[in-house]
Amino acid sequence: MNIDSVNRVDRAAFISAFGEIFEHSPWVAERTCAARPFASIDALHVAMVNTVKAAPQTEQLALLRAHPDLAGKEAAAGTMTSASVTEQSTAGLDNLSRAELAQIGALNAAYRAKHGFPFIIAVRHYTKAGIFYEFARRIGNDSETEFTTALEQVFAIARLRLARLVESEVARSTI
Repeated sequence: MNIDSVNRVDRAAFISAFGEIFEHSPWVAERTCAARPFASIDALHVAMVNTVKAAPQTEQLALLRAHPDLAGKEAAAGTMTSASVTEQSTAGLDNLSRAELAQIGALNAAYRAKHGFPFIIAVRHYTKAGIFYEFARRIGNDSETEFTTALEQVFAIARLRLARLVESEVARSTI
């Protein structure tokens, strides 16, 4: 998939291709579609980020709440999106010891109770130890700071997902 094809596809195909870049939030792709044409994949990402930033805080909060807990009940039940499964497994969150599972479960519960949404981190940018460190560090932040930080992490996750989508489409087209 190149930027020319992104700009040419119809609205339904655009939403289908990019609707899950932001976890369970196809509204981002729906609203961003109208901003075409994009000069690059980076420009598409910026437009998607701007769509989220322009949304009411209630929608932004819903976007944050659409994310699964790290190694949480969605992982145990097998109900995470394929992108989340892949992302969490790259950091080893699919292979935690019993003690690590208990620790992350307690951190998930405490974070959600304090801030009202799950802890969100672009796990591809961290090691497992780094994720635990950031979790423990950020849980003490005020909720306004965490809301902003969580959105920034969502934007980083979206950029990584866009890159993977484009790379996988390019790889398929060269086979």
